[in-house]
Amino acid sequence: MPGLVGIITLMPRAEAERQLTAMVESLQHEPFYTSSKWSDESLGVYVGSVARAGSFADGMPVCNERDDVVLAFAGEDYPDPSLRSELKQRGHVLSTSAASYLPHLYEDDRSGFLARLNGRFHGLLVDRNRRNSTVFTDRYGMGRLYWHESRDGFYFAAEAKALLAVLPKLRRPNLDALAEYASHGCVLENRTIFEGIEVLPPAAAWVFQPGQRPARSTYFLPSEWEQQDILPAENYYQQLKQTFARVLPRYFQPPQKVAMSLTGGLDTRMIMAWHKAAPGDLPCYSFGGTYRDCQDVVLARRVAKKAGQPHHVIPVGPEFLQNFAHYVRRTVFLTDGTVEASHSPDLYVNERAAQIAPVRMTGNYGGEVMRRVRAFKPMPLASHVFVGAFQERLSRARATYQRQLSGHPLSFAVFKQAPWHHYGLQALEQTQLALRSPYLDNDFVKTVFQAPEAATTSNDVSLKLIEDGDPGLRWIRTDFGLAAEKGIVPAEWVRRFMTFTFKAEYAYDYGMPQAVAKIDYALKPLHLERLWLGRHKFYHFRVWYRDALGPYVQQALLDPRALARPYVNRGAVESMVRHHTKGDRNFTLEIHRLLTLELIHQLFFDAQ
Repeated sequence: MPGLVGIITLMPRAEAERQLTAMVESLQHEPFYTSSKWSDESLGVYVGSVARAGSFADGMPVCNERDDVVLAFAGEDYPDPSLRSELKQRGHVLSTSAASYLPHLYEDDRSGFLARLNGRFHGLLVDRNRRNSTVFTDRYGMGRLYWHESRDGFYFAAEAKALLAVLPKLRRPNLDALAEYASHGCVLENRTIFEGIEVLPPAAAWVFQPGQRPARSTYFLPSEWEQQDILPAENYYQQLKQTFARVLPRYFQPPQKVAMSLTGGLDTRMIMAWHKAAPGDLPCYSFGGTYRDCQDVVLARRVAKKAGQPHHVIPVGPEFLQNFAHYVRRTVFLTDGTVEASHSPDLYVNERAAQIAPVRMTGNYGGEVMRRVRAFKPMPLASHVFVGAFQERLSRARATYQRQLSGHPLSFAVFKQAPWHHYGLQALEQTQLALRSPYLDNDFVKTVFQAPEAATTSNDVSLKLIEDGDPGLRWIRTDFGLAAEKGIVPAEWVRRFMTFTFKAEYAYDYGMPQAVAKIDYALKPLHLERLWLGRHKFYHFRVWYRDALGPYVQQALLDPRALARPYVNRGAVESMVRHHTKGDRNFTLEIHRLLTLELIHQLFFDAQ
């Protein structure tokens, strides 16, 4: 993901600049990326920036008129639209750069500057008058920064591979973190899969003076929102509606073109109901498969038509499968191993989405924030896949997860689940375009912390918001049959049927029990998958790993190097691969994890 790299050090300037150049080059993944470097030898600060051309963070750093406040920023900030005008009225001179107002905002409110930022970001702020520099992250930790401290200085980077480029000694696996990944699909707390590399916590504000270790502080605590009074149901709804209507325009600010990534669910529907785009001004698209138009495509097409907007389908089919080896390897590499093989289609579709518009508006995190959906948990992998001490590490990983569930459920969703579980996919997608969602807006999340419990256990609030924004969109059913129109078939029957098809598709794909897999194998000539697959999902890895991707799976996981990994049960892996590619067993989840772990080793630990 584009972002910053840097060193805060007293090493000779020539060596620091050599290392900085190597770090910047390690993030240059696409021809449409731009880069820049800046340094202040007297403060020992060396920072580089890599950004998508034309994005909010293009053209770093930004400075005030006297160049005594210098800011390198990565990500996006979503202020009130009136902020730039207010700063101009107070005498500040702003350039055409999208982020040019930020140093002036700091000048006006030095102590409260970081708390006023609103978005997913990280940055480095240099105050030459105070002779200090501050490395910071957003309050959710979604603008991830990896860091390592040594005798030579403090290193930080948006991608761990930038640290590996200049500190090859860090190419060592953290086995506890790998166990957390194997169990949960992500690493917990502030660890990484690399021994010696950590992640800055949410709302970090680490202040550096020349030649000193950082003073670690935070500019925001979750308790500030947790301790608010719970509102009565109607008061909460009115407050939420007003907040949503007020903050949503922030996410459609020019100059870059925005397109809507539209699904059949509630969260994108809410955005469409309240964003009153002129007809034809908001291109919409959905991701599709090969068996049939999935529910996202069917319903998004109807929503877009009702809103007077064009709709496109980005299909995932033979072209992706033919190039799977490229996409899966690049997926793991670009994200430093934070997402697994199953997300390789997301890289494929986002490459194509970027051709429609450089900014992708989504409903991401809506369910997690408004309805406190828990999006990850320990996965029930076959117990014999891993051996020895790694099994003990898996047990500790599950215990760590259980400990982290204590406390406020919304705090878990936005301050733990978001930076641990959701970060990887965001990082992958943002290699291609800017990803936006109003559901992590500071004002919006703060308001949802005041929700009565009943408002978080149903879809009623979301449906009412849609109806108040655009009544016509309220009665287009969702992918789960909610809000089904009155017709020949009763709405409850529609809801039950859609829920059944969703569960049937999952059971026929990822979740197929082993006994059913034997029956499916016996009936393989009937191609029963055509009855269920593609109704809700656009990717189908059980069948893909069995058929089109079977040779790749065999080559990758039966390679002697892969079978020799110290925590892998060689016989179990050989048996799983043989049975899954034959089709009489289902080991989709295990293959996801094993493929990803193997690619992590090849890309980051075996490479020297």
